Amino acid sequence: MSRAVVTSLVFAAVIFRAGPAQSHHSNVEYEVTKVITVTGVVKEFQWVNPHTWLHVAVDDGKGGTVVWLAEGRAPGILLRAGWTRSSLKGGETVTVDMSPAKDGTHKAIIARVTKADGTILSNQPVFQ
Repeated sequence: MSRAVVTSLVFAAVIFRAGPAQSHHSNVEYEVTKVITVTGVVKEFQWVNPHTWLHVAVDDGKGGTVVWLAEGRAPGILLRAGWTRSSLKGGETVTVDMSPAKDGTHKAIIARVTKADGTILSNQPVFQ
């Protein structure tokens, strides 16, 4: 009888064991009630999970440049919004509407990107 109990407990432990938790951060590090706009040149666009990243070199107004690191939504969401991994290419000029980091660093979360030809890349999928 004890062998059956031990076997049942081991079986139950294997079946009901806690798996790794999938966590996700919030947008708490960004000032989401504020949107700033910068225009600059794409240095790099990373089409990666869990978030895409856009690196934009922006004129700092003092003869230099500042690189903004802008966090985008997941590739799957951006695909539904009309983006592709080649939507943004290094060297092209873009205008980025974004919510800056609360700590004052040159980091932000993307609201939308407008390309030089007027194409608007929204961060929200459009459902028809």
